[in-house]
Amino acid sequence: MSGRVAVLFPGQGSQFEGMADVWVGHPAGAAVIDEVSGALGRDVVAGCYDADAMTTTEFVQPALLACDVAAFRVLAAEGLGDAAVGVAGHSLGEFAALVAADAISLTDALELAVVRGRAMQRAGEERPGTMTALLGVGADDAQALCDEVREGDVLVVANENSPAQVVGSGSVAAIERLEALAKERKVRAIRLNVAGAFHSELMRSAVVPILEMLARIEVRDPQIPVAENVTGELVTDAVRLHELVGMQVVSPVRWEAGVRALAEAGATAFLEAGAGDVLTKLMKRIVPEARAVAVGSPQAAVAALAG
Repeated sequence: MSGRVAVLFPGQGSQFEGMADVWVGHPAGAAVIDEVSGALGRDVVAGCYDADAMTTTEFVQPALLACDVAAFRVLAAEGLGDAAVGVAGHSLGEFAALVAADAISLTDALELAVVRGRAMQRAGEERPGTMTALLGVGADDAQALCDEVREGDVLVVANENSPAQVVGSGSVAAIERLEALAKERKVRAIRLNVAGAFHSELMRSAVVPILEMLARIEVRDPQIPVAENVTGELVTDAVRLHELVGMQVVSPVRWEAGVRALAEAGATAFLEAGAGDVLTKLMKRIVPEARAVAVGSPQAAVAALAG
């Protein structure tokens, strides 16, 4: 493929019924799905048809990780080579980015995703909250809206997704006030189907289990830069990565900044590896001149690399 490539990995919210099926049709993808199924003690393909499982953070996070890594391994098998200038993953997708950059192993990433998913599910039950997407506004305007209606509750800008899309996260009451104010100001708000107020202080109890898991695994210097969620900067140091991953669940996802950093590093094409095309759509707002392709199947991987 011509040009330099950044590979992007979607996170929770991109899942859909049957999302793992397509990857077992390619040897590289099937190997990942089989490995994750064996480690979980549950068939990932069948689990993606279980309506109850697909509503739980505990299952969805490792299942999404499996699909993200399977997509990357297919890209690698089909000739991605040294075209990649860097990687980035949105929230949970960051673990797939770390695997792709050889900063952590798939086994360790899976264990981390399982621990993270359980801890976040529990945190959401202990301190209920939710999230809403605000369309047509940037981070500064969204922050001003949050400031107006916080009233002492937890309410933050959790995802800086693009110049025209951010996500608010906080207590249910605070999110309801934010949505009411957004309607008054003619800003479209869409409630997200999530199990808690991710990337806010309501997730604080999830940090300790994640840090404990991070202390047990090896984090290496990535072989290619990782555009990290917490800072939006390119990171090539294992110690710094370790620190930032531990902060991720209570910190905003600075996605727009990370994508711009990859573009400044030379990426002219962005391949979204895994389920859905959410990140590909965001690219139109962030770096509209770049080529953005959703790689949602082995066939799409081959076509993307040929383009």
